[in-house]
Amino acid sequence: MQKGIIGRKVGMTQIFDENGKMIPVTVVEAGPCQVVQVKTTENDGYNAVQLGFGDKKATRVNKPEKGHFDKANAGYKKTLKEFKLDECNLEAGSLIKADVFAVGDIVDVCGTSKGKGYQGAIKRHNQHRLKETHGTGPVHRQAGSMGACSSPSRIYKGKGMAGHMGAERVTVQNLEIVKVDAENNLIAIKGAIPGPKGGIVTIVDSVKA
Repeated sequence: MQKGIIGRKVGMTQIFDENGKMIPVTVVEAGPCQVVQVKTTENDGYNAVQLGFGDKKATRVNKPEKGHFDKANAGYKKTLKEFKLDECNLEAGSLIKADVFAVGDIVDVCGTSKGKGYQGAIKRHNQHRLKETHGTGPVHRQAGSMGACSSPSRIYKGKGMAGHMGAERVTVQNLEIVKVDAENNLIAIKGAIPGPKGGIVTIVDSVKA
């Protein structure tokens, strides 16, 4: 990975290319991000850079965080994310803006998906409902057979059952950057990305492109 930035999902809209073709895009407020820490192979065993996004009041920062930010001569940030790099030529305190990416770049976007709460097996795992006649009830949307009774006398791990859905880390790969507005720190990405409006996302170079 060579480039990365932290952003906030603004929402979806559509733009038109020079041929009049409509493109659905997600707008991300990307940066500006400040380099808070630079990790090197000599000191830490690997090359990485820690970026900070979103300003935080000084009264909201505890002593260890304050020392960490002051050492880098960076402002107090709400969100910290680390990006592994092959080579790191950045210095602590430097600024990364939306123009680190260009139109046509292929990126991976990572965020926290929308929480759905406790959901049944049909919505959570796309299972079929049971038949609605001949003694199936009273609930025909419950999970079906759980397996044999006497052997193994338990439910195997990985069985699709009801439970908490969403609110997990999701990465969408190979998305194209359609537009970059460096002046307003906005990036338009083709397609949908994880999370609600206002959710924090990270944009990095695609690992498969």
